[in-house]
Amino acid sequence: MNKLRLLLVLCMFPLMLVWGAAHADSRVLRLSTTTSTQNSGLLDYLLPTFQKNTGYDVHVIAVGTGKALRMGKDGDADVLLVHAPPAEEKFMAGDNGVNRRYVMYNDFVIVGPKNDPAGIRGMMDAKAAFQKIARSKSTFVSRGDDSGTNKKEKIFWKDIGITPHGSWYRAAGQGMGKVLLMTDEMQGYTLVDRGTWLALKDKLGLRVLVQGDKLLFNPYHIMAVNPAHYPDVNYKGAMAFIGWMTSVQGQRLIGQYRVHGKELFVPTAIPLKVAERTSH
Repeated sequence: MNKLRLLLVLCMFPLMLVWGAAHADSRVLRLSTTTSTQNSGLLDYLLPTFQKNTGYDVHVIAVGTGKALRMGKDGDADVLLVHAPPAEEKFMAGDNGVNRRYVMYNDFVIVGPKNDPAGIRGMMDAKAAFQKIARSKSTFVSRGDDSGTNKKEKIFWKDIGITPHGSWYRAAGQGMGKVLLMTDEMQGYTLVDRGTWLALKDKLGLRVLVQGDKLLFNPYHIMAVNPAHYPDVNYKGAMAFIGWMTSVQGQRLIGQYRVHGKELFVPTAIPLKVAERTSH
């Protein structure tokens, strides 16, 4: 390091310490999460109550689960809400996160056009449906962004021994909402979480064609970024959010969230009675 660079670093070091301390005590909380929690409207419904109760200002960064985990690993987020258990477990095993809690679940569905050229309507076997889509070379729009949904899709292709490619397979590299719009325009098929589907289905001509397979189960976990690696993260705020999301109030609100009268997410941190979580 030359003398000039050394001098700059020494000059900036006190500022970096001040910034880090200020951020650690900040009322701003950086939440990196999957697009489904935003596209479904869940966060717009939950966050005002959390912010009113605690005074924290939550900045939502809605990206695919893979990118959300990378942001946590790089210290670019304070708390994560994601839905890809194998990737989350790897993240935790690397000491990148702490206090991982199971918050809620919903399920994935396969949607497609009314005329259903692949002939998968009514099937309950997701892998068999993927096989029929591939063999018929019907258009399939993939998230293609290493999100939790994309990771689930890749598992299905791998399990049936198919590497999707060719003009029928489109990797969008987009969030769930945009992928649904693309799928509708292209009259193709895609895999989508039920929450995002219910929130957007009235804008689309697609239909739910495959559902009910236990392999379509979709659990969500929340975790704080490890402050031992990044002392400047807002660990206090992250723990406040984790605590609230898994509290009676947070869990009750998650269970009471409705779109078109239907429950989008089932809370799991506390065994609330069905009547309690579904009452308004």
